[in-house]
Amino acid sequence: MDVALLLAVGLLAQSLGLSLGVPRQRRPSTLYPWHRAPALGRVRRAWVIPPISVSENHKRLPYPLVQIKSDKQPLGSVIYSIQGPGVDEEPQGVFSIDKFTGKVFLNAMLDREKTDHFRLRAFALDLGGATLEEPTDLEIVVVDQNDNRPVFRQEAFMGRVLEGAVPGTYVTRAEATDADDPETDNAALRYSILEQGGPQVFSIDEHTGDIRTVQVGLDREVVAVYNLTLQVADMSGDGLTATASAIITLEDINDNAPGFTGDEFFMEVTEAVSGVDVGRLEVEDRDLPGSPNWAARFTILEGDPNGHFTIRTDPKTNEGVLSVVKPLDYERRDQYDLTVAVQNEAPLQAAAPRAQRGQARIHVQVQDVNEAPVFQENPLRTSLPEGALPGTPVATFSAQDPDTQQLQRLSYSKDYDPEDWLEVDGATGWVQTQRVLSPASPFLKDGWYRAIILARDDVSHARLRLRHQIPEGLHRLSLLLRDSGQPPQQRDQPLNVTVCRCAQDGVCLPGAAARHAGGAGVSLGALVIMLASIVLLLLLALPVALVTRSRQPSADKGFLHGLQDDLRDNILNYDEQGGGEEDQDAYDINQLRHPAELAALRDPLGRPPLRRDAPFSRARPQPPRLLPTSPADIADFIDDGLEAADSDPSVPPYDTALIYDYEGDGSTAGTLSSVLSSLGDEDQDYSCLRAWGPRFARLADLYGPP
Repeated sequence: MDVALLLAVGLLAQSLGLSLGVPRQRRPSTLYPWHRAPALGRVRRAWVIPPISVSENHKRLPYPLVQIKSDKQPLGSVIYSIQGPGVDEEPQGVFSIDKFTGKVFLNAMLDREKTDHFRLRAFALDLGGATLEEPTDLEIVVVDQNDNRPVFRQEAFMGRVLEGAVPGTYVTRAEATDADDPETDNAALRYSILEQGGPQVFSIDEHTGDIRTVQVGLDREVVAVYNLTLQVADMSGDGLTATASAIITLEDINDNAPGFTGDEFFMEVTEAVSGVDVGRLEVEDRDLPGSPNWAARFTILEGDPNGHFTIRTDPKTNEGVLSVVKPLDYERRDQYDLTVAVQNEAPLQAAAPRAQRGQARIHVQVQDVNEAPVFQENPLRTSLPEGALPGTPVATFSAQDPDTQQLQRLSYSKDYDPEDWLEVDGATGWVQTQRVLSPASPFLKDGWYRAIILARDDVSHARLRLRHQIPEGLHRLSLLLRDSGQPPQQRDQPLNVTVCRCAQDGVCLPGAAARHAGGAGVSLGALVIMLASIVLLLLLALPVALVTRSRQPSADKGFLHGLQDDLRDNILNYDEQGGGEEDQDAYDINQLRHPAELAALRDPLGRPPLRRDAPFSRARPQPPRLLPTSPADIADFIDDGLEAADSDPSVPPYDTALIYDYEGDGSTAGTLSSVLSSLGDEDQDYSCLRAWGPRFARLADLYGPP
């Protein structure tokens, strides 16, 4: 009994040793898959070959895995072969067998993540090709190695949690994967938090990756966003690692009450107006801007029993805007002391502290303005007998001025009296007839005659208001200003008014009026600038026109090609149609404007010198000429000036042929003309031209001695 047991244990150990396929073993184990043990009456089945294990990523190749043998024939007389995936099927060439020894070899590195096992078929044949044994299965198991790092499913995990959440509140989950064998420690993952930027506020479950809150007191107003650095490691936390981030945002709750920036506010507003803003109330709130937890709502608690004021909230700044909804009366009340409170649109959390400045006082000073007088009875109805004579009393109008704090005098006048039937005493308001009213007057309607009487006080300004909507842009008004003297003096006053959409500060929005002004015109200042620019342009263009008209094309410019600059140094430019060296004022525009006056200034005795080319009959002096007022008059202005200059013998010629026989008086250079010269060009000495500058040096080179 003991012997049989030991034998079984030994066989089991041998089988286990073969199945492990330990890489350190240099010699392959030998298997007898077709070995049959002797039996008394029947043949036992062939052995079942246990799986052969080999580690992935094995680099010492070829590596012997196992050796198979058949006991039917002696060594060397059996041919062995294998077939299947890794041999003659994809991936081919991974395994091979020595056909004479039966040794099976690994020829390539294995990747368990691609193929975790191979099932081959082994064959044994005699030398003649006959089958010695039935084919048997050979299974090769790829043993996993920790050759894959864990990978997070996301680079960043997003989470949100309410500020003030209790410890243990779930936030988000971090997930990772590992390509290694999930049945081994190579894929046993563990999660941890490497960094969370401060005290331990969050924790992570090492097995599931769930992130939860740890402490109380999460305050969005202190830290709004937390950035966590997460880590995952295989081998139960001791192997390969990977990192990712978790971004956790605290959601706002209304845990901060709004409060005024001051205890008191002082404002001013004029009386008799409505729909105007008085001032702004600034508040503070630490909650999320733009949210209902931040938006302020204002309430007037006391100080406005008649509802003259209201407060709205500016959604951008969260300020309270105090405005007047009912006109104020300075004479009744000149100051208001309002008590206002502020709270949020969203209800405040029960545990949140109350604001220290949840209420404030607003002192509003009412400014007095001049108000129109008021008739006690309006309309005033009275009756007169038909055909009432002139001077018949009609009524006495009595108005009261609401400005009781100002000493003013009232005056009365007619505003509408189509038949000019009535006469009004301006000081007393006494109205009487000034002629007989015809019963056939078209202005009598069912026996009633309608007239409008005005009452005025004496301050010195008027208020202009819009009566209805009008297009944006520039509007020109004509105001009639009239005093209360006898007789009254009056004048029309033009007024330019720009209608536009206004910003909150009362300033026109950019481009609002310009888009609609269109052809409304230009202002007086802009028109003056435009006219001045036109006149200046005309004055600058006039000399250019004179020069263009006075010049004639040069007969030959070949020798002076490129030397067209007007160098007026000490040498006269002789391509001008002037009279010589004394003709240095060829473009004096004053001669065109007042030639007679200029000639008189040159000669104290009033007798100007005569030109040699002047006509025998002297022209009559021309009166002073005015500058043209429009572009169309410029041509006539220039032509008249040229004609006057040509006819005036006392000034140099401006529009005549070139004069060659007159070079001026006192010329030290002599004449350059060939008309009066007795010498030929070959006798002239042009070397002196070199002293006149680089441009005349070229003439000296052309005409001078070589």
